[in-house]
Amino acid sequence: MSCFQGDINFCPECGNILPVPGIQNTITCPRCSFDIPASGFAGQVIKSSVVFNPLVQSSTTVESEEDSELKGPVVDRRCSRCNKEGMVYHTRQMRSADEGQTVFFTCIHCRHQEKEDS
Repeated sequence: MSCFQGDINFCPECGNILPVPGIQNTITCPRCSFDIPASGFAGQVIKSSVVFNPLVQSSTTVESEEDSELKGPVVDRRCSRCNKEGMVYHTRQMRSADEGQTVFFTCIHCRHQEKEDS
């Protein structure tokens, strides 16, 4: 047995994350090949979750059919024509590969388009 004691999800020998127990009697660390009896995992519940950013207010979400071309992330950028916050953006590589990309902004209120070379 190893001289280190820690979380059961990590290898006590090298600290690597252990694979999920399967039907084998032992769990082998993929990094150092240390064997741990699978009985040590009895009663453990394995959970995972994916957390996304919370939805922004519906005023910044573009959902109607006529706005289908405005899909994409909404940023806090003020439109130079209507002076309202909220623009959708997308990026393209318009110039040579050793130069920056071009960012295209579209206002979600008046559909005014702006571009910015980065």
